[in-house]
Amino acid sequence: MIERLHLYAITASLILAGAGISQADPIKIGVNQPLTGPFAASGTYIVDGAKLAVEEINANGGVLGEKLQLVIEDNKSNPTEAAAVAEKLIVSDKVPVLLGAWGSSLTLAAMPKLMQYQVPMLVETSSSSKITQQGNPYVFRISPPSWVEAELFKKHLPELNIKKVDFLAINNDWGIGTINDFTKALGEEGIEVGLSEIMDQGAQDLSAQLSKIKASDSDTIIVTTAVEQLTLLLKQAAALGITKQIITTGGSQNPDQLIQQAGSAANNSIHMVFFAPWFPERAEHPDRAKAFVAAWEKAGHDKAGMTESYRGYDGIQVIKAAIEMAGKAEPEAIKEAFWNIEAPALNGTVTFVKDGPEGRESGQYMANGTLVRIVDGKIELVGS
Repeated sequence: MIERLHLYAITASLILAGAGISQADPIKIGVNQPLTGPFAASGTYIVDGAKLAVEEINANGGVLGEKLQLVIEDNKSNPTEAAAVAEKLIVSDKVPVLLGAWGSSLTLAAMPKLMQYQVPMLVETSSSSKITQQGNPYVFRISPPSWVEAELFKKHLPELNIKKVDFLAINNDWGIGTINDFTKALGEEGIEVGLSEIMDQGAQDLSAQLSKIKASDSDTIIVTTAVEQLTLLLKQAAALGITKQIITTGGSQNPDQLIQQAGSAANNSIHMVFFAPWFPERAEHPDRAKAFVAAWEKAGHDKAGMTESYRGYDGIQVIKAAIEMAGKAEPEAIKEAFWNIEAPALNGTVTFVKDGPEGRESGQYMANGTLVRIVDGKIELVGS
């Protein structure tokens, strides 16, 4: 009789395993990133950071006794693809939570799918203010919207001595939103705003915009674009003899990569970053920051990627905290848990505040920022 009961138990376990509900099944996290197209370098860094987080978490017992598994899809730097990827991850792969989708236009395109299928997404990079103000309660963002970045930027105005600024930004939600939010913030501080020039994300010849800016009476250029285009921009600005102060926004510039690829053209450029791997001791959680830098280097990754890859690492750590608090890997439980976490991360301790229409708020973390300058091939803190 005992042997028969044991056989029944084994059979039941096999049936459950065949149904896909085995206790050994990993917890899946959908990753929606640009791995090809104009934003491929940044998306790849995000994925590499996410993989490091999963390796660390799984080596320490996983989450709720289960391993984490990333289901990674390429949105090809295209909004239509980003929406299709979100749907595929939710419907076909049945992930209970997503990480994505790098660019603001990519994230905005994916957001209706979150509402349709009621699955939350942790937004790791996108900065358009529209993302958390559209009334999508399945959106939780750890990257600062451009208005938060503008407020962080205000703290450094005495050191930058800006009198008049021109803007040069990528022609998408990220770039246009940055121009609007920085124009408002700088205007409140009495700084005059001149030209607002835009560039297509695939443009390689920026001489027309740069020539107009060179001829203006501004003393500073604020630039918003990804690192590949920024490299071209810095080289072309140097070739045109532009000596104005150049400041970049968005935190996706990889100053080390600019030093490698733009050389002396990057000298004296200034960059807002949201993880400063050159100064891990200054992080809110310095031991965590030092461990991440060491793990990144041990994995053989390019050091230039750390200012971007930290977003993927932090995103997975925040998702882990939400799943643990939820006590189960189910979309609605994870969504509710995001509101209650206090997750130590490389940028700080992540908690979410409500942003958007009452009753349909998205979650927004009020991120920290650091302003750095490239000086003779090295990274220095602005004001140091």
